[in-house]
Amino acid sequence: MGNIQLKRVTAPLQGEVYIPGDKSISHRAIMFASLAEGKTEITNFLDGEDCLHTIDIFKKFGVQIEQTGTNVIVQSKGVHNFEEPKVPLYFGNSGTTARLLLGLFSGIPYFTTMHGDQYLTVRPMDRVVNPLTKMGAKIEGRQNGKYLPIAVRGKQLQGMTYEAPVKSAQVKSAILLAGLFAQGNTTVIELAKTRDHTENMLRAFGANIKTEGLSVTIEPVDTLTPVNVTVPGDISSAAFLMVAGAIVPNSSITLKNVGLNETRTGIIDVMQKMNAKMTITNQREISGEWLGDITVSYSTLKSMTIDGSYMARLIDEIPIIALLATQAEGTTVIKDAEELRVKETDRIKAVVDVLSTLGANIEETEDGMIIHGKTALRGGNISSYYDHRIAMMGAIAALIANSEVWIDDTDSINISYPAFFEHLNLLCKQ
Repeated sequence: MGNIQLKRVTAPLQGEVYIPGDKSISHRAIMFASLAEGKTEITNFLDGEDCLHTIDIFKKFGVQIEQTGTNVIVQSKGVHNFEEPKVPLYFGNSGTTARLLLGLFSGIPYFTTMHGDQYLTVRPMDRVVNPLTKMGAKIEGRQNGKYLPIAVRGKQLQGMTYEAPVKSAQVKSAILLAGLFAQGNTTVIELAKTRDHTENMLRAFGANIKTEGLSVTIEPVDTLTPVNVTVPGDISSAAFLMVAGAIVPNSSITLKNVGLNETRTGIIDVMQKMNAKMTITNQREISGEWLGDITVSYSTLKSMTIDGSYMARLIDEIPIIALLATQAEGTTVIKDAEELRVKETDRIKAVVDVLSTLGANIEETEDGMIIHGKTALRGGNISSYYDHRIAMMGAIAALIANSEVWIDDTDSINISYPAFFEHLNLLCKQ
């Protein structure tokens, strides 16, 4: 531990950066373009490790995919002309890829085996395996399919109505993908509205999806129709720089082309309620998704309670929000966030450990944390837990620490934001 020094700053952050493509949308663009018959062009694709695994998986089904940086061309003969993979499919660290494709693979007539890295192998898959089994899926794996490696023998599934017991876009998406080629309609009823990129993009590719309140219904289709996709910047990645702009004194930065899908903008709502100075300009709609430019400036922050009413719209941003709360006056309570315990790591424990090491006054609770601010942060040796969002949180915390911060590893950041340090340095050098 302690072999990589993170950057501290003594001057305000200034300037602008273009946020890389949204990870969730990049995954789905490759998936749906591969299912469609014909050619799809994808621009501003996120060329992070997770999304590259998705490309590699569909190449093994015989789909022609050419990637040049952030531009991708997919040429597919359609799902009915896939080649059955000859080797096990490797998912790396990508829980999104694994859970969504469990749904898809269950309903198409091919045999697939799935495995991942040491971290994905301990992440629970039963939240999608159990409902898929009710649709008739044949899935085998460790502990009755709870953990990878998993084998799927795809077959004709039966549509169903499923009341999701967890707030998870991955669960919803897996079931909708299973219903794409099932017999009869498939409906998912959510506890709270989660990110709807799957619904938006499937509609664009010609699927018939109907949304009413918390209910989403998909009708089976024979095939999907290609459509070009422009991927907006990932607000979950932008969140780290947004918080940097809010907590480094006298800073003012602009983040360009950030996705503003209303199911993802909980971070904006929370920051504004905590008194962060923020403006959004140049709002527009591209490929069925809203995006715009976000300018964030340093301000005096105040505490708040963040609970289930926000959680489905900002679960991935909780680590960086916890850092923001250390710089807010008063006590911030984060609750109803038990979903964090089954992410790339137990993010509740990881956040409390890292921020405590850096001098924050923070307590772990069963479903979240309590943060007492405002607290000056100090240096120290921290762990990334090989979790991209914990590593980036540590890097942003280091900007305002009063002495050096060292971290054991930053490679995991390549999963979602390969240009993170390049962009951070650009804002630090202005």
